[in-house]
Amino acid sequence: MRVSFIKFKQDKDSFKTWKGLGFEVVELEDLEQTDHEIQNLIQHQYDTIVVTTQVAGFSEDIFKKYNKKDDIRIIIAPNKRK
Repeated sequence: MRVSFIKFKQDKDSFKTWKGLGFEVVELEDLEQTDHEIQNLIQHQYDTIVVTTQVAGFSEDIFKKYNKKDDIRIIIAPNKRK
């Protein structure tokens, strides 16, 4: 199982712990690139992708393409706020 996380670059708080533990944390500068980045991670054999609610709001594919797939898991996590 390969896990990656996607968040908006301006979101300084979400997934800090996971990044510190060495997990892949992708920071998007443009939220319109969400679907492209999810596809890129899947092509690189990531099967579990965790996105913040902010990022998920910019994806058309999360529910259309990946909701029914058993081999790809997309998890939507709330943005961490201080």
